[in-house]
Amino acid sequence: MKASVIEMFLVLLVTGIHSNKEMTKKIKRPKFTVPQINCDVRAGKIINPEFIVKCPAGCQDPRYHVYGTDIYASYSSVCGAAVHSGVLDNSGGKILVRKVAGQSGYKGSYSNGVQSLSLPRWRESFVISGETTEAYRSPSAPGTTAQPVPLVQVLGTTAVEGTHTTLPKPAPSAGSTTSSLRPQPVGQRSRELGEPELWKPGSVLLDAGFVPKKELSTQSLEPVSQGDPSCKVDLSFLIDGSASIGKRRFRIQKQFLADVAQALDIGPAGPLMGVVQYGDNPVTQFNLKTHMNSRDLKTAIEKMTQRGGLSNVGRAISFVTQNFFSKSNGNRGSAPNVAVVMVDGWPTDKVEEASRFARESGINIFFITMEGASENEKQYVLEPNFANKAVCRTNGFYLLSVQNWFSLHKTVQPLVKRVCDTDRLACSKTCLNSADIGFIIDGSSSVGTGNFRTVLQFVANLSKEFEISDTDTRIGAVQYTYEQRLEFGFDVYSTKPDVLNAIKRVGYWSGGTSTGAAINYALEQLFKKSKPNKRKLMILITDGRSYDDVRIPATVAHHEGVITYAIGVAWAAQDELEVIATHPARDHAFFVDEFDNLYRVVPKVIQNICTEFNSQPRN
Repeated sequence: MKASVIEMFLVLLVTGIHSNKEMTKKIKRPKFTVPQINCDVRAGKIINPEFIVKCPAGCQDPRYHVYGTDIYASYSSVCGAAVHSGVLDNSGGKILVRKVAGQSGYKGSYSNGVQSLSLPRWRESFVISGETTEAYRSPSAPGTTAQPVPLVQVLGTTAVEGTHTTLPKPAPSAGSTTSSLRPQPVGQRSRELGEPELWKPGSVLLDAGFVPKKELSTQSLEPVSQGDPSCKVDLSFLIDGSASIGKRRFRIQKQFLADVAQALDIGPAGPLMGVVQYGDNPVTQFNLKTHMNSRDLKTAIEKMTQRGGLSNVGRAISFVTQNFFSKSNGNRGSAPNVAVVMVDGWPTDKVEEASRFARESGINIFFITMEGASENEKQYVLEPNFANKAVCRTNGFYLLSVQNWFSLHKTVQPLVKRVCDTDRLACSKTCLNSADIGFIIDGSSSVGTGNFRTVLQFVANLSKEFEISDTDTRIGAVQYTYEQRLEFGFDVYSTKPDVLNAIKRVGYWSGGTSTGAAINYALEQLFKKSKPNKRKLMILITDGRSYDDVRIPATVAHHEGVITYAIGVAWAAQDELEVIATHPARDHAFFVDEFDNLYRVVPKVIQNICTEFNSQPRN
């Protein structure tokens, strides 16, 4: 009997050991793999405070928006930010993402082939690292072997607006119990000591700052960029819609515009952009205030259709000068005006005069020329060297030549960099480059030869402060006694050295003092030839009381829009200076007791001219 019991016990023991071995073989440790996400997945859609993911190749594409530099708003593409930060290149790979607090502002920048955008504020941020080896290792329960926390599992192939990625519940590790993984309320994380942060499987979790979709529209979740403040320009693209370019090249042109709009970071605090399409006649596709962010602008660009016709570029430039840059179309006045003209081949009309008027109006003209005329085709070009006749300056900065349409995309970043370099936009209107200035010089006997040379030096010192050319500030001069003489008009000298030499050559006349008649003469012989888009400044220098009336001539000058500065010396009458000067007289009338002190007035006159210019609406 004992032998039978012992034999039975041994059989059961062996069977139990064998069964245990079989069960051990069946129990496998959970396999943890790094999930791959798509390029368009945003960090805000993943609830984990830290996670490792694998990015695919091709996330350098500008379609995947990134906001910020180094620290990114959670609305950014995770993989796009990884490429921008330099952790990954465009071939993809694994990254570690860590959520951090929201920032009060995010600065856009261009890095590693990705243009990130600016954002005023966002509720949550993240940083990216390539160090993934030791991530997510924490014990699953006291006394057990450390296991990696399961990583994020993306629902579907693309992040859907208003939904968030959930973290699946992992299988319990050896030594852990079912009770240690009890369900938690939706949105709440497990707080038990030594337990990894887990969420109830299958639940949609809303991260901080989100509310259910039914309470908040998808549109309201979009961050609204205020634009890049370092690139505050009012920009018009004149695009070629002529029949000669064909549908394919027109599509390439639209893609180029969309890429530029994306790179610029459009917004009310940064650049604004409108588009004019030209063919036989120009038409505004949309103005500066139609679309206030890059996303809406790109959508509008995609909807544009080709108009056909000729390639009348000169007509388009005139249209933009006269109609586009107006307050009603969103022109801000405080931002430089920039026109980028895209031309396939060559224009079918002339551009020189239209471009000159545009430059004089303060518009910085850039040209992008595609597939210029070959040697055999040059005979058909109506205006040879048309681009250099049109651009703001012929220094190479304003002209981009593209050999073929398929290379056009390479000019996106060079163009954006130049357009945003506002310090180099030389044709923008300033107080020093946008006026016709007429000097009215007292040459009466009381002045004397020596003092007259001092007056001429004063005129030269003032003139030196301005940017002088045929499209910038122009200088003219009248000398008077009882009579008047036009020393030189606005259209005679177009360089600063020539103007200064002309001032030196003015000869002293001598005679009486008829200041009123001199003002009338200057209005007729000098300012009537002023250009309509120029500010008209009269600077009168006298050393005594006038023999004739100054009140009526001064009133006429003011009525005709001539801003008058009156500079009195020695025996000049203060009451007459105040009558001649534009209101308020304290800003336009100056007096010095002797000629040698005239130089002291120069900085004050320049300062007041610029202060007045900057206080007025422009364009």
